[in-house]
Amino acid sequence: MQQHQQGRIRIAILTWFFVLLAIPGLAGCQPKAKTQLRGEKPGERAVNVEGAIARTERLREPVSYTGTTQPFKEVSLRSRAEGRLLQLNANTGDRVQAGQILAQLDDTLLQTALSEAQAELAARESEVARARNQVRNAQVRVEQAQVERQQAQVDAQRFIGLAKAGAIPQQQADVARTEAAVATKTLRAAQEQVRIEQEAVTTAQERVKAQRSAAAQVRERRSYALLASPITGVVLQRTTEPGNLVQPGGEVLKLGDFSQVKVNIPVSEKVLSEIAVGQPATVRLDAFPDEVLQGRISRISPAADATTRQVPVEVIIANPDGKIGSGLLARVEFGRQQPQRVVIPESALQGEEKNTLFVLKSQGESATVEARTVQLGDRVKDRVEVRSGLSPGERFVVRSSRPLETGESVRVSILSESEKPKNQ
Repeated sequence: MQQHQQGRIRIAILTWFFVLLAIPGLAGCQPKAKTQLRGEKPGERAVNVEGAIARTERLREPVSYTGTTQPFKEVSLRSRAEGRLLQLNANTGDRVQAGQILAQLDDTLLQTALSEAQAELAARESEVARARNQVRNAQVRVEQAQVERQQAQVDAQRFIGLAKAGAIPQQQADVARTEAAVATKTLRAAQEQVRIEQEAVTTAQERVKAQRSAAAQVRERRSYALLASPITGVVLQRTTEPGNLVQPGGEVLKLGDFSQVKVNIPVSEKVLSEIAVGQPATVRLDAFPDEVLQGRISRISPAADATTRQVPVEVIIANPDGKIGSGLLARVEFGRQQPQRVVIPESALQGEEKNTLFVLKSQGESATVEARTVQLGDRVKDRVEVRSGLSPGERFVVRSSRPLETGESVRVSILSESEKPKNQ
């Protein structure tokens, strides 16, 4: 038993001895030369790189804002007079034209007032006619007084001459002189009466003018019995019914102008620097999912909400066929004011100032790189905008296994983009 155990120990020792002898032999069989990779020059090793194709795109994806469509203009058709509503010729949803008669009030009282005003006007015009007749009579008296004064003056001169010659008594000459003076005073009184009568005519004419204005006002109020649409649009709501008493200023209909549609949306104050009045906007309506509508910013509120810090912005959409109504959900995206530029991963930039890019000058196994300084723009997360130095369609290095130099041979990874975009 003891001999059997010693034999087993001897076999184990010999096994380990031969294993130790075999290890150096295996190491000596390995080749000492480096394996040359495809695309390498003797003594050099190409750098592994991953390439990409320069493309223009949006650095910031547009943000969608939601709002509700509203008519471009909303007005109320109101009564300007008191009266019972006799007719209402429009229902909700009806299209109406500017000037179209939509409702009528009972105008009986207004018609009575107009008749009274016209009768009063006729009376005032009669007063003017009478006053003008008085003027004509006074003018006739003036003409008679002028003739009488002239004759009296002639007689007085003749009698004075005869009295000096002793042909007649002096008293008769004095009487003639007195009669001439009386005739002059009579003429002046007649002329003054003409002036008074002319003033009476002017006063009567002013009364006629005032009464004509009063009658015109009554006639205008009577026209208030017919309610015409102030705009071309659609009836949004009937706020009363025939038979009801309508007060001055009372609303009868609500009308909307849908030649254009507006959407009011709240925008963050941080976006104000990127938008302006007149800027285009893209609008999509859930009611018409297959259509993309073009709009523009028509108004930016000068006041932001003190709590949410959001600013109301109004967007106008053309609606020539009137198919867009109010209350529809709208999704608005603002058009970019700046043109799209080449956007690259920030990891592609090298150099101390991180403004150097390596451009691939050829393809396949003989690919080389060229260092190029680029002018950078905005950055968003790990992407950066290239304003100059790299054109769309050029291939550039995204990452490499070690730092690169101009003219250095590289081996492009099979994961790199190998085809230019179709629009290049």
